[in-house]
Amino acid sequence: MRIDLHTHSTASDGTDTPAELVRNAAAAGLDVVALTDHDGVGGHAEAIAALPAGLTLVTGAELSCRLGGPDGFSVHMLAYLFDPLEPELARERDLVRDDRVPRAIAMVAKLNELGVPVSWERVAQIAGDGAVGRPHVATAMVELGVIDSVSDAFTSEWLAGDGRAFVEKHELDPFDAIRLVKAAGGVTVLAHPFALKRGNCASESAIAELASAGLDGIEVDHMDHDAPTRARLRGLAADLSLLTTGSSDYHGSRKTCALGEFTTDPEIYGEITRRATGAFPVPGAGG
Repeated sequence: MRIDLHTHSTASDGTDTPAELVRNAAAAGLDVVALTDHDGVGGHAEAIAALPAGLTLVTGAELSCRLGGPDGFSVHMLAYLFDPLEPELARERDLVRDDRVPRAIAMVAKLNELGVPVSWERVAQIAGDGAVGRPHVATAMVELGVIDSVSDAFTSEWLAGDGRAFVEKHELDPFDAIRLVKAAGGVTVLAHPFALKRGNCASESAIAELASAGLDGIEVDHMDHDAPTRARLRGLAADLSLLTTGSSDYHGSRKTCALGEFTTDPEIYGEITRRATGAFPVPGAGG
């Protein structure tokens, strides 16, 4: 089985619609794909309706979190197979999503002050119905020739956590995220925990504290982790009895990673589905 547990659609900051994403996942030879748009579940229904025979969909989301309180830094929590109607988790997801628009407007204003003529109207157009975020702002910068690629925006010069045009948004405490996802019957995996190119990362001691609070796993095989980093994470996961996943973090044409570039071991996938009680994987019926 080929299993990719981290992808994005136009319901957040990917370029494939949810229907296109599942069709492309099947064409890439995947058996299982997780749709984990940022802080929302708006793409799930379309993905399920279009799900090809032979492909199974894992419903999920990538939750925006802040480790260390107001003076801390952003981390992302992958949440799988939770009940999307559980009210407390749904309310927190809505708070994060609602804060995305004023945040993006503020980042555009900062870029304008830095001499970059990005317009909010163009960023909103790029985002469409998706949850607007930094990749949409970065895409507008690419269009203007300010940077060569979306990833070039995620530096201290521009939109990284310590960047000149960075603006904070409402984010969950990761310990609260674990509690809320668990209460909704879901499973939690810390996304790309040692992706240093993205800015500050969780320390091994912080990951140990999250594990003690109920974290199920960490994403090990990811494009932003080199081989020594993956080895270090596997050792940490073994010490903490955490599951280890692999995934593409696919965003369509917005990033260079391909569907199935990294995958999750079938035994790990089986354990994730065994632990989940809020929702269940959806087998394709040829939609």
